[in-house]
Order: sequence, then C-alpha cells, then structure tokens
Amino acid sequence: MSKTLLLEIGTEEIPAHVMPGILAQLKENAAKTFDALRIEYSAVKTMGTPRRTALIVEGLGEQQADLSRENRGPAVNIAFDAEGKPTRAAQGFARGQGIKPEELVVKDGYVYAMVHEAGGRTADLLSETLTGLVNGLSFPNNMHWADLDYKFIRPLRWLVGLYGDTAIDFEVAAVKSGRISRGHRFLSTGDFEIPAADAYVEACRREFVIVDQQERCEMIRAQIAQVAEANGGRAEINEDLLEEVLYLVEYPTALCGRFDEKYLKLPAEAVITPMRDHQRYFPVMKDGQLLPLFITIRNGGSEHLETVQHGNERVLRARLEDAQFFFDEDRKKTLEQHGDKLKTVVFQEGLGSVYDKALRLEALAAYISEELQAAPQEKTDAMRAARLAKADLVTGMVTEFTELQGVMGREYALLDGENAAVAQAIDEHYMPRFAGDAQPASAAGRIVSLADKIDNLVATFSRGLIPTGSQDPFALRRQALGIVNMLVEAGYHISLSGLTAKAMELLKLSDADSQAKMQAAVADFMKLRLKNVLMDAGIRYDVVDAVFVDVDDIYGVTLRAAAVNEAVSRDMDKTIQAFVRVGNIARKAEAAVSAVDTALFAEQAEQDLFAAYQAAAAACREQMAAQAYAEAVNTLAGLAAPIDAFFDAVMVMDKDAKIRQNRLSLLQQTDELICRIADFGKIVLA
Repeated sequence: MSKTLLLEIGTEEIPAHVMPGILAQLKENAAKTFDALRIEYSAVKTMGTPRRTALIVEGLGEQQADLSRENRGPAVNIAFDAEGKPTRAAQGFARGQGIKPEELVVKDGYVYAMVHEAGGRTADLLSETLTGLVNGLSFPNNMHWADLDYKFIRPLRWLVGLYGDTAIDFEVAAVKSGRISRGHRFLSTGDFEIPAADAYVEACRREFVIVDQQERCEMIRAQIAQVAEANGGRAEINEDLLEEVLYLVEYPTALCGRFDEKYLKLPAEAVITPMRDHQRYFPVMKDGQLLPLFITIRNGGSEHLETVQHGNERVLRARLEDAQFFFDEDRKKTLEQHGDKLKTVVFQEGLGSVYDKALRLEALAAYISEELQAAPQEKTDAMRAARLAKADLVTGMVTEFTELQGVMGREYALLDGENAAVAQAIDEHYMPRFAGDAQPASAAGRIVSLADKIDNLVATFSRGLIPTGSQDPFALRRQALGIVNMLVEAGYHISLSGLTAKAMELLKLSDADSQAKMQAAVADFMKLRLKNVLMDAGIRYDVVDAVFVDVDDIYGVTLRAAAVNEAVSRDMDKTIQAFVRVGNIARKAEAAVSAVDTALFAEQAEQDLFAAYQAAAAACREQMAAQAYAEAVNTLAGLAAPIDAFFDAVMVMDKDAKIRQNRLSLLQQTDELICRIADFGKIVLA
C-alpha cells in the first residue's frame, strides 16, 4: 500500500527570485533519491511561499524493491587451486560479498557472487532521507545564524515530516521535525497541526496560506484582471513581475490605487518604470493609454484596504515626484547637449570615454550602412542615432532609473524634434536587453545595434576579458547572440571579419599580430553562439561542423546549413563518399593550387571532370549569389559521377611530375568549390 509523503521546510522569508530554482532543485533531488532507493512513487510535487518550501511525494510505496545482482570476482584459475578448492582470493571475495565460498558461481571464466538484498521498509529510511534532502539543497548565497555551524539561505524555523499520518522524526540545525506548521504571519492564529500529508494543502488554506504556487498565481492574475476591469481599464501583467509578486505573498489580495493625473504628462515609461520595477505595481491601460491607476498585491485579506491603498499611493507619489523633477531638469538641455558630458565618463580602462565610443558608433554605422547597401535616409538616420545613442546615460532620469536607458533617449530625441526613425533607433540599439527580448524592428535600429555590439566585443576582447566559464560581467555572450539572431532575422549578408577589422581600426588596434588574434577570437566566440542557434533550429551536429568551414557570412551559414541538412537527409551517401575522396587527396598535396592545363590531360575522364567542374563553378556562383543554396548542393551532387569516373580511370600520383601536379590541381579546385558549401568529410554516414 502506498502513502503520501510531506516534507515542509519552514524558514524566514526567502528572496522571491530564488524560489523557482529552489522548488525545481528539491523536486529533482527527491526524484533521484527515491529512484536510487528503489521506492516506487506516482508523482513528485513541490510547493512554496516566501516562508515555506514543501515537497509532496504521492503514492510512495511502503517497501523498497528487492535487489538482485551479479558481482564478478577473480578469474577461475585464480579462484581455485589445482584440486578445485577455493583459494584465499575466492574466500576473501566471498566473505566481502557476505556469502560462503561454495555459493560462488562459475561463469565466463570468472567466479560470481549472486547477491540478493531484501528491500527495507520505507518508514525506516525516511528520517535519513528527509535530512539528506534538506541538507542537499544549494543556494547562491547562504546565512549563518545563532551559534550554529550551519548554512542555509535563510534561518530554519520549523520542519514537518509526515508519511501518511505518521510523523517522521529528524533534526536539522537544532530544529526538530514534527507535524506542526505555521500559518500566515498576520491572519492565522499561529502554529497549526497537519493531521496527514494529503491534508497539507487544505490545512494551510484554513490558516490563510495558499501553498500551491500555481493556485496562488491564478488567484493573483484573476484578481488583478477583476480589479482593473472594475476601474474601467485593463491591467498590463508583466510575467516576470507576476512571478516575483507570487513569491512575496502567502495570501494574495489585489487592490487599486491612484496617482495624480499630472504625471501622465511624463513619458509613459517614466511612470511605469518606478511603478513596476521599484514598487512592484501593475499599470492599468485603456485603449493603449496609461490610466492614473495602479494595482498592487497585498499579503493579507481585504480588511483595511483603504489604509494600505493610501500608504502605497504616498510611496508612489514620492517616486513620481522624483521622476518629474529629473525630467524637468533634463529638458533644460537638448539630448545632443547632454552628450557633451559623456567626455567625462570612462568607457573602459584604456579605451577612452563614452563620448569617444559614440564617435566610433557613428563611423561604424556609416560602414555597416554601406556594406548592407542601406538607403541613403537609413544611413543618415543610423549615423545620427549612433551619435546620440549614449547621450541619455548622463541625464538625471537615467541616472536615477537606469532601466530607462535608451527609452529616455528616444523620448528626449522626439521632444527635440529629431526624426522619428532616429528616436526609435536610439531605443532599439540596446535590444535584445534580456533573453527572449525582441530584436530591433527598424533598419537604423539594427545598424546601430550591430555597431554597438561589435564595438563592445572588440573593445572588451582587446583588454583580454574574453568570457570564460560562467563569468561574463559585460554580457558579451548575450550581445554576440544578439548579433547572430539579428543578422539571421533581418537576412543581412555582412562580413564578420570586415566588421571586426573596422572596429579594430576605430579602436586604433593596429598591431598585425594583435589583429590576427582578435579576428580568430571574435570568430570563435561567434561560432559558439551560431552553433547553438543552428542546433536549436534542428540542424544536425555534423552538418553544423561541416558548414563551419567559413562563418564570415553568418546569415549565409544558416542558409547553407539548412540546405545541406535537407540534402543529407536524403540518400546521398555515394555523393558524400566521392566528395570525401577528393578532399582526402587534394588536402595532402604539398604544392599550392595552380591553374589546370588541359594540354596535360591524358584521359577522357580528366577532361570530363574539368568540364563538369567549370560548369558547376559557374552555376554555383549564380546560385549562391541568389541564396539558392539547395540548388547549389544539387549542382555539386552532379560532380559525383565524373569524380568516380576520374578515380576509376586515372592514377593521380603519376610518375610525371607535371601530370601529377595538374591532376592534384584539378582535385584541389574541385575540393575548394565543394567546401564553399560544406566540408562533407565531417558528415557522419549511417
């Protein structure tokens, strides 16, 4: 018969942002633990609030499964003497396995111990198991408390362990387990008893604790929507904020507050940011316009909501007054005038000021515009946006509310009468700001974003600060991934080495050796990001390796990868084998590629392969220029038959040096043509 197991870890309030990770970790550890213990269960769940982390294992069996195993011992000639009697080696092995020497089994030239271990009672194992689950949790930061030599994310205050209706005794950090939990800090009567593990959720609910985070989340979402609708609007629910609020409360109640309409004259983000990021309020919208309302979640019931409302309104009023003050002060100068102050802000050690960076961005934007053959107005807008992109960093608004960088630049640019495309690009050049964020939508925004990110990469790499392990203080991985995704989504063909070279030129990195190392470092760094993008898109790992013969055109690589991936899914093993044979011989040749002399052809197969090569090269040039990579792969596949005929009819390593070199040159040129699409030697054949 199975029962439900409950483990509740009661603590002081745990930071909201780490709770999802703790719950996931506990669930994973519990599943691994009970699997290792050979105890069956039907489901493992975790629940949590700021003050409690709970594990519920449903259908946990009352008995371990029996274990039977064969343990191999010494070889037969070592285990038995000439008379067939067990040697000391066999006796020692048997003793270690807990059996008699005569119980050893001979099999495959070795002796084996057939060991059968009867499963124990689950109840007898749970004390040690629950202790291990508590101690096995790891956290980004830990605390010591009292005089204990014990670390946990927050001080432990109570522990509950129940198997069915039976309490499990264990102790951690001088806290003994039992069946007594604690209710809501303010609404409950205090401690309460949990009669059985499967009564846990309802027992908590009676004490004003909604312990199931999914239920609590839906309560919060529904209450926010209801309160917003009752006040004539629609709440804008940010999922990250919702998750944070979820782990700040145990019994949620939504309430609506108001602020003075005069603050609506500020840019909407200047009001929403202090509301959402600083006070954890949800803004209310109507027809796309911000209303002078906010919704917040109280950790408690509906009593005295007016008092709570007034308190929240008073706090928000102070924040909005700050925003109004900084906005008014900032508007005493144009955005371009603010940019002069960037001369006093260091970009990175030894790399000048942020003002110098702005000048580099302007030059990079011009270069990228030309490489992408952008329209004249797009180039003009991109260069102007690049010059102004960092100016808002020294404004009072962004200094106080750093989340508004780019946003306030956009708003101030519009107020200064700048082109709308320029203003949009100033905001978009930081995109993507976080994982899952959108890419820049405008051409000017993409150009400035590319300029900013490649400048950051090259500048930081020049100081030897290439990310290693989990350390990435400048978020270079995110920026490199942003470059890859931006080029792919926009369909931009641009040379990565050209971008890197231009960035180095503007940073005055002129040493030839340093330039070569920089090109290699940037290419390798981008390869890793591109590899992840391709793998996520379902491209085979060997195809990814094959197309990485050249990653200078990142968007082109993705197109080639898709074409090759589709082609190798068909039956082209013989074609790949022909390509590999060409590469194996061509790459071993010591002499460099030289022109093919048709006068030196001795066999018709040589002439046929050369003609096929010339036709394929001409067709591939046109197809690759038109981005028709699938057609280019098919064109190359047409070389397989003349390649096979060539090897059947011709001895490549002819005694005549001129003929030998001519044949090698033909193979080298053919291999180079094939590798413009992929190195098929890296394709794994079934």
